[in-house]
Amino acid sequence: MGRRKNKGRNISGVLLLDKPQGCSSNHILQKVKRLFGAAKAGHTGSLDPLATGMLPVCLGEATKISAFLLDSDKSYHLKCQLGVSTTTGDAEGDIVETLDASSITEQDVLAVLPEFIGEIEQVPPMYSALKHNGERLYKLARQGIEVERKSRKVTIYDIEFKSLVLDDIASDGKIILELVVKCSKGTYVRTLAEDIAKKLNSCAHITFLRRLSVGPYDGDMITIDQLIELAEQGTDALDACLQPIDSGVADWPDVKLGADAAFYVRQGQPVMVPHAPTEGWVRIYDQNDFLGLGEIQDDGLIAPRRMIREI
Repeated sequence: MGRRKNKGRNISGVLLLDKPQGCSSNHILQKVKRLFGAAKAGHTGSLDPLATGMLPVCLGEATKISAFLLDSDKSYHLKCQLGVSTTTGDAEGDIVETLDASSITEQDVLAVLPEFIGEIEQVPPMYSALKHNGERLYKLARQGIEVERKSRKVTIYDIEFKSLVLDDIASDGKIILELVVKCSKGTYVRTLAEDIAKKLNSCAHITFLRRLSVGPYDGDMITIDQLIELAEQGTDALDACLQPIDSGVADWPDVKLGADAAFYVRQGQPVMVPHAPTEGWVRIYDQNDFLGLGEIQDDGLIAPRRMIREI
């Protein structure tokens, strides 16, 4: 029995989507896939329904680089309310604790932030997509079940203090801390906010979260409403907003192959390239045409790993 072919267009590229608030990453992914009429699509790491911002969507052959974007560094703009913690760590959860945070000053915050720069340990929250015995933690949490989670190492590259303000509009006088965080993959920003609050002898939950960047992508996002308008103009208008596949690994070293080497690489065979890097992953080109991704073997040959199928 032959493999069932995917229905849809063989369109490839990366869409830098500005995810709206209030929907899941998968829901918006399926909407993008329908708008493009794409045969294949995938995103590069979920954002919570509460969160907005950068959600690279890989179409077609670009799905071959999605894992590398998933593993890349991220940056976030966040606001958290001090003095109130919730079951989920964000505004969607039920309040579990309240503390008086009115005495916390800007100087207090600036004093503790350096403690979170560098490699730190985080305990993943129960409301996360990690699995325990094959079950998503957030599903267990919704049943009122809490299980032990091992701490994991993440890296915080920078925390920029933006403001600490009393929200006078709110009748309960909310204390809002605003930060911009640059971090490694696997960082739970909700947990970071809670841990910072603990250092301030308080508690907290996220009220606003926006992802600003993913790997090499920083800005130039398109909203779903803009995408719908482009779809009404036709597929050419849609396709014009896609980033090339190799843009997702633009910070990797590149190697350019001659005609013979390019032929063998396309056949899946390792090749020797003079003056190539001695280790790691590389972008492979046949002159200016992107062929895919390769890895340097112990013998110095470049082995093709994720090759881009010609459409």
